[in-house]
Amino acid sequence: MPQPHLSDPREVLRHYWGYDDFRPMQLPIIESVLGGNDTLGLLPTGGGKSLTFQIPALILPGITLVVTPLISLMKDQVDNLMQHGIRASAIHSGLTHTEQKLAMDRCRAGHAKMLYLSPEKLQTDSFIDQLRQFEVSMIVVDEAHCISQWGYDFRPSYLRIARLRQLFPAAVMMALTASATPEVSTDIMDRLQFRGRSVFARSFSRHNISYVVRYADHKPDMLLRVLRATFGSAIVYVRSRKRTLEIARLLAAEGITADYYHAGLDPEEKNSRQNSWKEGKTRVMVATNAFGMGIDKPDVRTVIHIDPPSSLEEYYQEAGRAGRDGLPSYAVVIASSADKATLTRRLNEAFPDKDTVKRIYELAGNFLEVPVGCGYGRMYEFDFRLFCERFKLNPRVAASALRLLTNAGYIEYLDEVTTRSRIMVTMDKQELYSLRTDPVADRVLQLILRTYTGLFADYVNISETVISSRLTLSTQQVYDALLTLSRQHALSYIPRKTTPYIIYTTSRELPKHIGLPRAVYEDMRSRMETRLKAMREFIFNSSECRVAGMLAYFGEKSAEPCGKCDVCRTHRKAATTNAATDASHLRKQVLRLAAQPRTTTIDYIAEQLSVKPELLIPIVRQLLDDGLLRASGSVLTLRQE
Repeated sequence: MPQPHLSDPREVLRHYWGYDDFRPMQLPIIESVLGGNDTLGLLPTGGGKSLTFQIPALILPGITLVVTPLISLMKDQVDNLMQHGIRASAIHSGLTHTEQKLAMDRCRAGHAKMLYLSPEKLQTDSFIDQLRQFEVSMIVVDEAHCISQWGYDFRPSYLRIARLRQLFPAAVMMALTASATPEVSTDIMDRLQFRGRSVFARSFSRHNISYVVRYADHKPDMLLRVLRATFGSAIVYVRSRKRTLEIARLLAAEGITADYYHAGLDPEEKNSRQNSWKEGKTRVMVATNAFGMGIDKPDVRTVIHIDPPSSLEEYYQEAGRAGRDGLPSYAVVIASSADKATLTRRLNEAFPDKDTVKRIYELAGNFLEVPVGCGYGRMYEFDFRLFCERFKLNPRVAASALRLLTNAGYIEYLDEVTTRSRIMVTMDKQELYSLRTDPVADRVLQLILRTYTGLFADYVNISETVISSRLTLSTQQVYDALLTLSRQHALSYIPRKTTPYIIYTTSRELPKHIGLPRAVYEDMRSRMETRLKAMREFIFNSSECRVAGMLAYFGEKSAEPCGKCDVCRTHRKAATTNAATDASHLRKQVLRLAAQPRTTTIDYIAEQLSVKPELLIPIVRQLLDDGLLRASGSVLTLRQE
């Protein structure tokens, strides 16, 4: 069924999404893009970034290319668009060649208005040649801070996006991010070769969020106190996978429903836990920073960080997952005296000395058995855990070295690419009917044939967990049955796999030829040091409003104290206490001076106490009402009983 062509943004909004009006800043961004302007949109987490490009994509002719870093987020957005009756496709490394070809064919035939791409796809000339056949009206770069070496989450693969500018010079370029300093914003526009400077930014202030820091050397106790003092759905962020499980178990033991989430979980487990939390069956999700991107849950009341983030950009994005419904919410950091040293240690782990980086490059080549002078353009599965165990390496240092080598252009290290389990039936239907196999394998095969479509044409994603649940079998039994059917050539089975990869972007070099440019090492180290310093200041400076300090970091220099963070509340309480103390003191002084054997007036008392007369009027009135003073005209005297 053809999609109606609507030209008014509000009509598109109402027709597909059912909303009558836009959120702040959405419409100006949309109008800028429709006016042909390259546009940078800075919208806070939960500010509705997706609609700012999805609506112009439906109005403009041809197709819109959307570059985004996370496959899971890409899939969620495409599924969401399809539910709204909007045709869209996605291409990423998790798809088979046939699946990618089908997606490209749909786009060529005009059966998609948006094509989502992972930035890695832009490295191959053959893929770029296929894109040339498209009529591209707009190029969208989501999470655009990833293109900036000034940013906290720089990804070298994003630098390839500039190729699209040369490929489609007439297309409008749009960049979106939730957190960027002024320097990063400028760098984004320069690297994407913006024509002009159309920047639309909502204030980074989230007025419904109270930012709080609680200091405790035993953090789990403080975590329990915070959760018991608040209500509703919560996220607790930690820095390691092991800690997610430990903290979730601690909370469950204390009667708080909790689960854990990290990048190493099976996709089915991730979906199950995420859905339970979104539906309110689980109150607290304990997670690494792998949790949150694309999570559309408006009623998160509390976001807690047990471990300090490494930058205010990272913290702002994660804390901003609280209170998207506009209701009062809390963002809490639980800090200890040891966290200052923790932040310093992160800098050293992120930038190991250059000899260590060269050594890890050499060890990786030996581990993968890539000869010197070979490997260019090849992708290798890389068992990172085994690599570190074999050479007795600190995993954090090794991962940092691989990222530095990626930034320097020697390799591309892809950390844990997850592909779902897939099958394709390879027997024809007649042979399947006569296939003799064991009873469990036969049950699995029959369920697959009833449940999944397109099995005879291409690989189809399956879930062993779903199959096991429907057949009341263990997942191991399902796995064994699929292997049996594969050995019998009934089907081709590709089990789910989460594997890091290394791609050699140059032929393997000798270590002595490996150099880390100043821009990759010294400059980026200096920027990280600045970010860590700002994070340390946010956590440990108790004299300045936390929000005002954070907004100043993002370029909002005239930020006023928020009145809601723990620092502002402490100052307000102290001011109230001081005012009460001052009033009590002035009351005593007024009584003392009124008891003197001389004419006493308010002006005289004010002069003696070096205060304004207006300050004394309410105090004198109260003393008169209490019967402690009496007035004759303007003269005050102490009432004698």
